[in-house]
Amino acid sequence: MISTLSKTVPQSDFMKRICVFCGSNNGTQSVYSEAARAMGSSLARRGIGLVYGGGGIGLMSVVAEAVIKEGGEVIGVIPQSLYNKEVAHQGLKDLRVVGSMHERKALMAELSDGFIALPGGYGTLEEFCEVLTWAQLGFHRKPCGILNVEGFYNQLLSFLDHAVSEGFVRELHRSLVLVDQDPESLLDRLMSYKPPLLDKWIDLGET
Repeated sequence: MISTLSKTVPQSDFMKRICVFCGSNNGTQSVYSEAARAMGSSLARRGIGLVYGGGGIGLMSVVAEAVIKEGGEVIGVIPQSLYNKEVAHQGLKDLRVVGSMHERKALMAELSDGFIALPGGYGTLEEFCEVLTWAQLGFHRKPCGILNVEGFYNQLLSFLDHAVSEGFVRELHRSLVLVDQDPESLLDRLMSYKPPLLDKWIDLGET
């Protein structure tokens, strides 16, 4: 069950904005939109701003509208090519148009204190995996979470476990992925996150 807050919860000093990656489609089940709406409401009620891809379609629009409805901060970041295709959210007070997808991801990461993946497709997966890789390499120490709505990401999580068992991902790096089915619980985990001490990510053959 997806829970919502009945009153405003004070934000952590370090968690001012969270970047949400999610689909430009709504998916086949209404629970995906419900989860996106609950996530947006939870962010706004905690006083945490939303950074997202600036779209006015799919789950991207749902989460942004939920934040706006609660009076929260929304920053959209969209490349010029997509803006020209009229897929941008036209109701944003802060919509930043950049030159490329690379600039988009870099700016979203710079503006955010944490990252959450909602259900989505190739783009969502690519964006989340990139910031997760940056965390693995020690480029940032920000929390990376997955909202596993109706087990949407079960197979991805199984793959990560398989990568650990086959020696391609370390257990310590596997722990960088925070997972929960409930927006409130996931946000609590991001707020209390303590980055592990990471020394290296590859095996150079030492015995």
